[in-house]
Amino acid sequence: MRDRRAIAAAPLAALALCAVVCLARANAQGIDKQDFNQVENGRYLATVGDCAACHTLPGSGHEFAGGRPIETPFGTLFAPNITPDPQTGIGAWTDDEFVNALTKGTGRHGMRLYPAMPYTYFTRLTRDDALAIRAYLNTVPAVHNPVKADQLPFPLNMRWIMAVWDELFFRPQAFRPDPHKSAQWNRGAYLAQGLAHCGLCHTPKNFLGADNNGRRLQGYNLQGWFAPNITNDTRQGLGSWSVDDIAAYLKTGHNQITTTTGLMSETLNLSTSHMRDDDLKAIAVYLKDQPGQNNEPAAAPDPSLMKKGTQIYADECSGCHKPDGSGIPALFPMLKGSPAVQQTDPTSLLRVVLRGARSAGTADAPTASSMPEFGWILSDEDVAAVVTYIRNAWGNTAPQVNAGDVHRARQAFVERSD
Repeated sequence: MRDRRAIAAAPLAALALCAVVCLARANAQGIDKQDFNQVENGRYLATVGDCAACHTLPGSGHEFAGGRPIETPFGTLFAPNITPDPQTGIGAWTDDEFVNALTKGTGRHGMRLYPAMPYTYFTRLTRDDALAIRAYLNTVPAVHNPVKADQLPFPLNMRWIMAVWDELFFRPQAFRPDPHKSAQWNRGAYLAQGLAHCGLCHTPKNFLGADNNGRRLQGYNLQGWFAPNITNDTRQGLGSWSVDDIAAYLKTGHNQITTTTGLMSETLNLSTSHMRDDDLKAIAVYLKDQPGQNNEPAAAPDPSLMKKGTQIYADECSGCHKPDGSGIPALFPMLKGSPAVQQTDPTSLLRVVLRGARSAGTADAPTASSMPEFGWILSDEDVAAVVTYIRNAWGNTAPQVNAGDVHRARQAFVERSD
């Protein structure tokens, strides 16, 4: 009888020992699935980092399961599965591998990552914040979803090349608070420079896809839009916006000056609209402190083009945007003094005129106003005239747009499916 009890007890003892070992291992790694505060903090941080935007394929019904195509100037990448599936996700990754993926650009077994994964920004994360994100991802449903290979041409499809890129352009660096700045500024810097990775879209890139830090946050053309200048530049940037204007824009997609469209709409819907008000204000305080170039006014446009644009604007645009370009706050964007229309690159304005656009709708501002497309009714010359007028009326100043610019943009937009 004693032997039978010993035999019967052996599996229980083994299970108990296994549980103790697993618990000890989990604690050693810094992850505790029962720590609600850590998981909830990780959920919030994953939202700030906009992880779902890349790692969730729209319409799939599987959050974080990967497979979404990521367009780059060098080819198409497909975001990996980051659910806790052990075969196709990150379930078998160690905590160190996960932290390294975020902060050092290396994944499972040291595999080099492409900088479409913004490790060049996430490098500023603290280990505690990185592990909190891991703790949250451990709680999402595991999805078995093998993601197809990246579609990059040779030799870019050879990941070891990224070691050379990293050596040239990447310096791992933890965030260091500036002792001369306020706690609010430093919080905004930690988020904007790191997890929110603002510069990934808003900083121009060199021919190898690395940030041109000499023009940091001064705007970049990507995926058929121009991510605008978000420095404190008085004309093209946020110089005319208050801290509250910036925070309201990030929270609701609207403020008294403009509304959100294009790529920023997705960022707002998935990320910034769910952020805490104090964090949004911190980011706004930080951005207001980023100096712009304050470029000289552009050369005066062709008077005949302005005259033609004046008439087209009166006929097609003034009903919503008002004759003086003042718009309707939180509904139809202000054009007078708008940094969006004065960017050096007119891509976004051309896209909105040719193809139309819809602003973001959020819980705090549910009315998503829309702009009809005019590409079917206006010729290239007409669009060039009205866009040039908008960019140079009411005190605005920006380079003239020519019919050839419109023609090239029209063709490029036709080729895009989004």
